[in-house]
Amino acid sequence: MVTWKKPCALKEVCAAVALQTKLSYGSRRNLRYGRRQDPQEESALDQPPAIRAFDSDIDALIALSADDHVNRFLRRGPFACRDDAHRFLHAYVLPHPWYRAICLSGAGVVGSIFLRPSSLAGRGELLRSASLGYRVAGEFWGRGIATEAVRMATAAAFEEWPELERVEAIVDLENPASQRVLEKAGFTREAVLRRYLILKGEVRDVVMTSFVSSDRASGSSKG
Repeated sequence: MVTWKKPCALKEVCAAVALQTKLSYGSRRNLRYGRRQDPQEESALDQPPAIRAFDSDIDALIALSADDHVNRFLRRGPFACRDDAHRFLHAYVLPHPWYRAICLSGAGVVGSIFLRPSSLAGRGELLRSASLGYRVAGEFWGRGIATEAVRMATAAAFEEWPELERVEAIVDLENPASQRVLEKAGFTREAVLRRYLILKGEVRDVVMTSFVSSDRASGSSKG
């Protein structure tokens, strides 16, 4: 059970976000919102990311949630206060079967990625599929970090759940950069699912992509 504290003041949230941005994401003057490299035009990966379990990473979660560029295609927006982030960490992230921080040496947490296992109807009790989702801080777009994190998570899924048949990911139809990330990681575009979900009050079309067990043998990758 999460014990709620007195709601934090808005200025505390802003201070926490600014501090994390300064410490983990570099100088604020180097943030190039509106002038970033196209995420589809990824440069060579000069530093591979690492993936680890979340611990006491509330400041990192607050910073990620405060990035409007990251949140555009996500259901969750900025946290209302630090207590909200604390609740999300302890009630959702830590108990999650596979929710990981994407990290870079010297930069700390720069994103998150998760796998949600499920069973396909009519296939019995064995685990057959898992859904994947991810986000990377805007400052680190275009460097191949998301693609490599997706590859690592997909490999981990088949290693941890040997009976797994597929990893699937859905991406907004109007988010070609994320579609390209999945394609470069070896995922195959299967279909457009029309009016599939509601995002911030708007009904959205999505693209269904997948990486299946037989793709491992073929070394599927388009990076």
